[in-house]
Amino acid sequence: MGTEAETTSSAGAGHAPREDASADRRARLAACLERARAGEIGALDDVVAELNPLLWHVARAEGLTVDDAVDVVQTAWLELLRRLHEIRSTQALTAWLVTTVRRGAWRSNRRRRREHDVVTEVLAALPDPSPTAHDQLELDERHRVLWRHFQTLSDRCRALLRIVAMIDRPDYGEVSVALGMPRGSIGPTRARCLAQLRASLLADSAWSAG
Repeated sequence: MGTEAETTSSAGAGHAPREDASADRRARLAACLERARAGEIGALDDVVAELNPLLWHVARAEGLTVDDAVDVVQTAWLELLRRLHEIRSTQALTAWLVTTVRRGAWRSNRRRRREHDVVTEVLAALPDPSPTAHDQLELDERHRVLWRHFQTLSDRCRALLRIVAMIDRPDYGEVSVALGMPRGSIGPTRARCLAQLRASLLADSAWSAG
């Protein structure tokens, strides 16, 4: 059995790689940002590679379709080019991009709702060739049950699981900015949300029988 000091050292060692990787990422983004400000616009390619997955999932979490999410994220990058010298730091850069994507998603959703209302009026007078509501519900029962239980989670749980669960090796610093959560609470909160969803599903006979 190791000593208490050895145990503490071993426990802390697991956090060092993540902290080091996060520091390296911030330094790399800061360097790219400064190079872009100096006129080397190609330096933003590395920034796009680092942050695009986060922005993509922020857009999708707002309910955008794939096509609309692409448009909103691309528009955010174009807006960054216009306002490159207004960004104070890499931390501000991530927050600014996330906010820009969210606002773009809200505008896109409002436009989509208006278009939907118009289409609904036109289609109301036409015969409906689609399957009945009952048939549609039976097409993917397991997915429907999962989504229903997912929707019962809190807003914070839904947002966190959409971003953290879908991004390979997410940077908790960036997730913290995106969701406004303390970095240290992201892991425990994610675990609690997943446990809550799992327990809810297992208690549902429609899921257990699947």
